[in-house]
Amino acid sequence: MKQQTYRIQKVTSDQAMQDALAVRRAVFIEEQEVPADLEIDEHDRQGSGTLHFVAYNEQEPVGASRLRPYAPGVAKIERVAVLKQERGTGLGRQIMLAMEEAAKELGYDSLKLNAQTHAQRFYEKLGYEPHGDVFHEAGIAHIAMVKALR
Repeated sequence: MKQQTYRIQKVTSDQAMQDALAVRRAVFIEEQEVPADLEIDEHDRQGSGTLHFVAYNEQEPVGASRLRPYAPGVAKIERVAVLKQERGTGLGRQIMLAMEEAAKELGYDSLKLNAQTHAQRFYEKLGYEPHGDVFHEAGIAHIAMVKALR
């Protein structure tokens, strides 16, 4: 199967932000039934220091994520979302690599994320290690994971 080519970019316009939020809405709110007030939060406001990413297949937004300051030297990856029809294409991996590159450019030493447990293997393949116990967020089982960048 041919690897799909996507364009992954940092969100720098209102339209790109709306595109990223549309993907997140489809995946988290509609598909996984996460309450909208939990999905869209203070880290989505302009000026919060959060870096948002959106992935396009041609002109269609098909993936999204965000990277935000968490602790000194540590950034947190959140809201990694890929539309159902694009899963299994390598897009999730491409989004993760784009965020890791951005985190390195910003001088972060390590990354943290809370993975839905069904996605734990995906993150482990990218070098993330589970940390602590499984916990529930929005009714979904998660595990904290970390990765050193340097």
